[in-house]
Amino acid sequence: MNFVFISPHFPHTYWQFCDRLHRRGIRVLGIGDAPYDALEEPLKASLTEYYRVDSLEDYDQVYRAVAFFAFKYGKIDWIESMNEYWLEQDARLRTDFNVTTGIRTDRIGFIKEKRLMKQLYLEAGIPTARQHVVSTREAGEAFVREVGYPVIVKPDVGVGATHTWKLEKEADLQDFYDQKPAVPYVMEEFIQGDICSYDAILDSHCEPLFESMTVWPPVMDIVNKDLDLMYYTCPEVPEGLRKLGRKTVKAFGVDRRFVHLEFFRLTKARKGLGKKGDFAALEVNMRPAGGYTPDMMDFAHSTDVYQIYADMVAEDARILPEPEEHFYCVYASRKDGHSYRRTHDEIMEKYGSVMMMQEEMPEMNWPQMGRYMYTVRLKTFAEVQEFITFVQGA
Repeated sequence: MNFVFISPHFPHTYWQFCDRLHRRGIRVLGIGDAPYDALEEPLKASLTEYYRVDSLEDYDQVYRAVAFFAFKYGKIDWIESMNEYWLEQDARLRTDFNVTTGIRTDRIGFIKEKRLMKQLYLEAGIPTARQHVVSTREAGEAFVREVGYPVIVKPDVGVGATHTWKLEKEADLQDFYDQKPAVPYVMEEFIQGDICSYDAILDSHCEPLFESMTVWPPVMDIVNKDLDLMYYTCPEVPEGLRKLGRKTVKAFGVDRRFVHLEFFRLTKARKGLGKKGDFAALEVNMRPAGGYTPDMMDFAHSTDVYQIYADMVAEDARILPEPEEHFYCVYASRKDGHSYRRTHDEIMEKYGSVMMMQEEMPEMNWPQMGRYMYTVRLKTFAEVQEFITFVQGA
């Protein structure tokens, strides 16, 4: 089996996908823009061959790399990057090389464009916030009269919280229309709730082989207000989220993927969406959660999601048994320019025995993920709250 992995060096923990695939006897062929000598040794050991391109943005170069692998090793069975930024290119490559294990160009719009996501949610009867495709100022004003302030505006196609704003009054709305970037935007009613993700590895029948829930802060506020990031993976998946997550993957018709689906858990009742504690759909991401979240799932569930994924590719089944122990796994970061009561040494002295990861993040991630991060495994939610306060308290 030939598995082409696009950009296998980023995030750097993704070498583990390559490693587990390699251990299953799958030929892993890497394409990236990093020099071969810059790759980490475990990644090098997992790759049968690596093809360096000058730019992954240049489709012709990436196409020629896949064509070279097809000529040398035979038919390509899988093409994946696991990265939101490259999903559209992945789909185009699958279409051009007739690779059927993944989303192709005829379906990519439904997982990239928020207005099309909304369409599938509504058709499947999945609760979701009301949305308006931004057009004229007058149409936007009419939508706000219907749903009330605040509203959220964000690019129809976008990653994370880039160019996303919360409009709280008439002046904010007018400023948005005066300064709106020249890309398609959507406007949504504001939902009061926690952001919870349903993360799953799916087999060829859209059935989950692994499920997990992570609770996130509003990334928009982390970036726009320069706040410290904290989030945590939970020991269990609530039944309400489990049902909606499974219903969503069926509605979108996705299979053989590691997915990251975002939902609101309502903190107050909302007409048309549900009562406090119910879940409502936010958006889908047909790739693993970002950063080190897959590793946090491993720590929370005493498992190996990279192995579960590789077994799915190799056998369309889960081989690893369900673990007995489950925990909270918590990420807390610090930013430059913020003052903190506790020193690094104090954090390590108190939490070193449960510290799973701690390191400086890549500079490109500082605005969202913080410059320095600490990740621990804990048993109770009270311990989670205490840890966050200890790391980030001023």
